[in-house]
Amino acid sequence: MSGPLQGVKVIELVGIGSAPFCGMMLADMGADVIRVQRPGSETADLHFDVTARGKRTVTIDLKTPAGVEALLALADRADVLLEGFRPGVMERLGVGPEACLARNPALVFGRVTGWGQYGPQATSAGHDLNYIAITGMLGAMGRPDESPAPPLNLLGGYGGGAMMLAFGVACALLEARRSGQGQVIDAAMTDGAALLGAVTFGLKAQGQWSTRRGSNLYDGAAPFYDTYECSDGRHISLASVEPKFYSHLLACLGLDDAAYARQMDKRQWPELKRTLAALFVTRTRAQWVALLGGEDVCFAPVLDLDEAPRHPHNVARGTFIEVEGVTQPAPAPRFSRTPGEVRGAGQGEPSSVESVLAAWGAGVAREAA
Repeated sequence: MSGPLQGVKVIELVGIGSAPFCGMMLADMGADVIRVQRPGSETADLHFDVTARGKRTVTIDLKTPAGVEALLALADRADVLLEGFRPGVMERLGVGPEACLARNPALVFGRVTGWGQYGPQATSAGHDLNYIAITGMLGAMGRPDESPAPPLNLLGGYGGGAMMLAFGVACALLEARRSGQGQVIDAAMTDGAALLGAVTFGLKAQGQWSTRRGSNLYDGAAPFYDTYECSDGRHISLASVEPKFYSHLLACLGLDDAAYARQMDKRQWPELKRTLAALFVTRTRAQWVALLGGEDVCFAPVLDLDEAPRHPHNVARGTFIEVEGVTQPAPAPRFSRTPGEVRGAGQGEPSSVESVLAAWGAGVAREAA
């Protein structure tokens, strides 16, 4: 085993979205992550579940006293517990923070939800799109004449939820090493997505960002910060924000009209965008890569999921790996001395609670329900 979290013991209550992704990040960094699934899930195929990679699984029925005691026994020995249920569910099952921390005061109890543990909508149903909608971030994305564009589930579930939870876990573990005391982490996707918009809110406060979608420097209004279609129907991306890169872009494209030199004159943007769109559609994406790919103009082709793993830069860095026949992103970030690694796909055959407790140094193994 490798990774900076080697020796850290993690319990993950099986769910969807943020908690499993956070558990995957911890497992990639060397933590021993145990998935706790409910009875009836034993036949689930984890081969294609990338978030289950590097983890072991146990089956526990938390609706029985024996099952509750089995989970508490694991929590006694764990460093971290992750759960993504609605507020109050863990408490009703008898395995909430109070019960777990009473037995293991150093436990880091990580909770991730959409709305958070409290607030008017805390117990309401929702998904990623709803959570980012109330932060202002969803409303800031998209073309001015179109509805806001859903950014997959990257901004809320994974960026605002899973990654914020992973950051919280790392912080809490560091503090627990000093104090000997664990704590509860309330990771709300609404909070996390809002935090990711910190710079945007700062620009708005300076009068440099408009609430009108598609009228700002980084939301597609600027002709030098957008995507363009090529003659083959594929796309390229430009982000020539700094003047030196923008000037070099104009030189590479042979655009010498004096109007184009006024880069930040928004009155020029619509016309320049039309000029660029008409120009880029005259050649294929590959031809534009050949012309601009090696130039300092902040350019890259827009790749699909099949193409991305084959891009030379991604190949050179090992950005994508293959685990038991499944292509997937490699662990990130990179560490110079204790690199993360993927220890195989998720184990489809559940382990026993006793074997996990024994590996974690428990004196007495308890039977799961």
